[in-house]
Amino acid sequence: MKFYSLNKKASEVSFKDAVIRGLAPDKGLYFPEKITPLKNQFFEQIESLSNNEIAFEVIKQFVADEIPENDLKLIIEDTLCFDFPVVLLEENIATLELFHGPTMAFKDVGARFMARCLGYFNKLENTTEVTVLVATSGDTGGAVASGFLGVKGVNVVILYPSGKVSEVQEKQLTTLGENITALEVEGTFDDCQAMVKKAFLDNELKERLNLTSANSINVARWLPQMFYFFFAFKQLKNKNLDLVFSIPSGNFGNICAGMMAQQLGLPIHHFVASTNVNDVVPRYLKSGVYSPKPSFQTISNAMDVGDPSNFVRILEIYNHDIETLKEHLTSYSFTDKETLEAMKHLKNIANYIADPHGAVGYLGLKKYLASRTAQGVFLETAHPVKFLDVVAPVIDETISLPPQIQQIMDKEKVAIKISEYSDLKSYLLG
Repeated sequence: MKFYSLNKKASEVSFKDAVIRGLAPDKGLYFPEKITPLKNQFFEQIESLSNNEIAFEVIKQFVADEIPENDLKLIIEDTLCFDFPVVLLEENIATLELFHGPTMAFKDVGARFMARCLGYFNKLENTTEVTVLVATSGDTGGAVASGFLGVKGVNVVILYPSGKVSEVQEKQLTTLGENITALEVEGTFDDCQAMVKKAFLDNELKERLNLTSANSINVARWLPQMFYFFFAFKQLKNKNLDLVFSIPSGNFGNICAGMMAQQLGLPIHHFVASTNVNDVVPRYLKSGVYSPKPSFQTISNAMDVGDPSNFVRILEIYNHDIETLKEHLTSYSFTDKETLEAMKHLKNIANYIADPHGAVGYLGLKKYLASRTAQGVFLETAHPVKFLDVVAPVIDETISLPPQIQQIMDKEKVAIKISEYSDLKSYLLG
């Protein structure tokens, strides 16, 4: 399997090189040269397969022979060490909970998979140290920090926007130490992401450091997110209804992975990209004009993205044909007020406590299904305890801290403050 740059000005590379490089030399995101649908027998028998067996069948064509089957199965086993339950809330409406991992966010899967792939490649070749550079709008930082903690030969540098992540999220990425360093940026997530992209194009850094990214631009972070959709299908197959997924969307890696699952043959009827007021994609689908803009801060902060990196991959899947894309994708945006009302509604009707991102996903699903009959699933991407300052006043009750959170809350935050790219470069070279 080869991966090519979506800017089409760089050579094709192997899975291993795509993982290590993160971004292509021509600034493009990597994309697999082909997608071979899985056999019908796989879907017919999916209820009898374990999550690990499903994941192996889904990912193996993209990894190819670069990681032997037994080693790949061990990586998957170590990655998927928690549950992915579907919870029914209303008639034909369910949520897929993706927050049962170490940092209680959906990004645990991609971060753990990538860390173990990179660890395998480093161990195999005994290469020089790799520096993983990542920008986070919330949950990515904690998941990457946890996934890569203690991985030999890998140093992790995480950029996050000061004052724009929750207290729990900040603790998860600033308290681990060892090979994890947090840089607190005066600015927005888009500023953090711009710095990371600039670093990958800096010739001086490229000469002196072995840089890679752990954002969803990296194929080893992005592709494992396909697993979720297969796990949900396995649990809902007996419903015999069209399957519609509503995905809270910021950088659009998760929904793009769902579309890849659809390309593999997973019978998904439609996708709903549910956003907060950072609505570049809803506007694009209405106007046909892709117009990024500076991000706004909201209570669903992990989706505060004004120029989603992965949308270019979605366009590639549908051959840049907006009409074909519209056949598979609808997108709505919602305000903080609407989000809070949805959280209160879910608590009242189903005694379910949703985090702000899941609530946005619920709103998108309800809007799409208002005039349609289908089995709807919205992704609950993070545990509500990670957003206590938002959730607690809405539900008017105390949420007990899970063990994963308790163990970090009393730890001291350690972060280096920076404000511009030169600060980042100085730190990396120093």
